[in-house]
Amino acid sequence: MNIPKTSTPRIVIIGGGFAGISLAKKLSKKDVQVVMLDRHNYHTFQPLLYQVSTGALEPDSIAYPIRKILSQYRNFYFRLADVEEVLPEQKKVKTDIGELSYDYLVIATGSKTNYYGNQSIKENGMAMKTIPQSLNLRSLILENFEQALLTDSIDEQDMLMNFVIVGAGPTGVELAGALAEIKKGILPKDYPDLDTRRVQINLIQASDRVLQEMSPVASKKAEQFLEKLGVHVWKNVLVTGYDGETVSTKSDLSFKTATLIWSAGVMGATVKGMNAKDLIVKGNRIKVNQYNQVDGYEDIFAVGDIAAMSTEKFPDGHPMMAQPAIQQGKHLGINLERLLSNKPMKPFNYFDKGSMATIGRNKAVVDLPNFKFQGVFAWFVWMFIHLFFLIGFRNRMVVFINWAYNYIRFDREARLIIRPYKKST
Repeated sequence: MNIPKTSTPRIVIIGGGFAGISLAKKLSKKDVQVVMLDRHNYHTFQPLLYQVSTGALEPDSIAYPIRKILSQYRNFYFRLADVEEVLPEQKKVKTDIGELSYDYLVIATGSKTNYYGNQSIKENGMAMKTIPQSLNLRSLILENFEQALLTDSIDEQDMLMNFVIVGAGPTGVELAGALAEIKKGILPKDYPDLDTRRVQINLIQASDRVLQEMSPVASKKAEQFLEKLGVHVWKNVLVTGYDGETVSTKSDLSFKTATLIWSAGVMGATVKGMNAKDLIVKGNRIKVNQYNQVDGYEDIFAVGDIAAMSTEKFPDGHPMMAQPAIQQGKHLGINLERLLSNKPMKPFNYFDKGSMATIGRNKAVVDLPNFKFQGVFAWFVWMFIHLFFLIGFRNRMVVFINWAYNYIRFDREARLIIRPYKKST
């Protein structure tokens, strides 16, 4: 890999997500060599992927080059690589570009879509976990309307204009709201020769309420917002399959659609060599102790979505969201410094800053530890928080300008089919 030999400890970080980047920043002034490995050369701000899918933002607005993030830090090296296996006995990482030894290894590989073993949905549905997947979804949504113009069959038109979103967590709720706003404000202008009033947005949730992880107040208000926008919310409905045309459920209910979007869950993205049964717990996550050390290893750590740290409040691990990942990354940076100074490490304590979701224009719900609110003010808070956590001044400005323009003009300029998407058959 052409990484210079060093007399200082080498810390290898697998993954350039929230946890990996936070850790690398924390180590920037320490006397260590940091090597980051990732299959992409950019960091993705995943909470805004749905806006790429719905044409509100271009992908470069929510992505930032990893090299640029950490370019001013000394002793930092990045390699574009796909990690194939961890070799703990040899203290090496095997990748598609070669092997690399480490003194300390940090696994920050994040999460991937969890289909719960449902192969038909995996093959025929659409996920939205990465930028390429979001661009595929954007193309498919727009292609559906182009195709609907070319058919005289009402049934086929309805199928092309019916969108089924499975999973009513923040991603599903935000995507449903965005599609509803497109139906209301953009489709009538773009497709005047198509009866876009027949567009349907169905949001399906297996449990008894949307935004299950948020407060009942936020859940109820979010559902009211969705229904006001014209979204059909189906609760206590378990999806069992999708053949490319029909969504089947555990009940007699079914949906005819050309687009099923799966946002019903994620699972840890494990690495070979770190996927032994005694290491993996619920959610396909790696078991770690209170210092983020992988169970059974003193020199291997895991942070973020991939890490399952069992606590009294979170017995199955912390929520697979940005905040726990950022906090764990920063804390591990402090602990690695203490470890190298022969000082005892400090246990990680998660500070829950709250959760939020936007349902559309002037509509959001926010749960803070001691305060809950909804509506216009919550929407502005949601926007400010997301702008604040975006990496790079340019990205913040581009996103802010896009949001301001979209708000004033009720428009989404990025509804472009840059790369046509065709479902595999």
